[in-house]
Amino acid sequence: MKVVTVTLTIIAVLIVVSQCRRPWSPIGRGFTWLMNRTHAAVTRWGLGHVTVRAEDSILDVGCGGGQTVRTLAGVGHKVYGVDYSEVSVAAARSKNADLIGAGRVEIRQASVSQLPFPDGTFDLVTAVETHFFWPDPVNDFKEVLRVLKPGGTLLVIAETYKSGGLGTLMSLPMLLVGARHLTLEEHRALFRAAGFADIEIDHNPWKRWICAMGRRPVGAAA
Repeated sequence: MKVVTVTLTIIAVLIVVSQCRRPWSPIGRGFTWLMNRTHAAVTRWGLGHVTVRAEDSILDVGCGGGQTVRTLAGVGHKVYGVDYSEVSVAAARSKNADLIGAGRVEIRQASVSQLPFPDGTFDLVTAVETHFFWPDPVNDFKEVLRVLKPGGTLLVIAETYKSGGLGTLMSLPMLLVGARHLTLEEHRALFRAAGFADIEIDHNPWKRWICAMGRRPVGAAA
């Protein structure tokens, strides 16, 4: 009986943990609601590192519950969101139903590895609490680079990065959810390997937040 109980507990934990990476059930829908709220503070902090213009075309990769899309739509010209989770896409569309109806927002189901947009489409691409799940980081960053306009910016925001001391405590939970736990310099190296220029890494050592950004070089071939 104890073996059955332990087995069922492990299965339940694995199901819940999997929702962090790719929401796929009613529990996952609850996760998208929770993410909209728990990621709000770090998102505000991260977005403070860029100036969004009224004419900007913006993409939010891994849009989750759609709150970041909604925030950006209050400033930018048009905002697109993509997520590879059908549950997340439905939640983001519900969150932004009025803006979708007004033609200000569009939400699509897609992977960062194959973005459904032409070269040089966006002025700004954001990724909040998602880049550490990307399946092929360097090539996925290159795919984001492809859809950016020359001079366009990729902004990566997350609530954790790998560091010494207490920062190591997050390594186990990140491992459990299948996420890469990168140091500040590993983030910089990732941007560099993908071809980004003007790379900037900011962090809050007390909250363990990171904001990393890079630009597509002006004059770079499409």
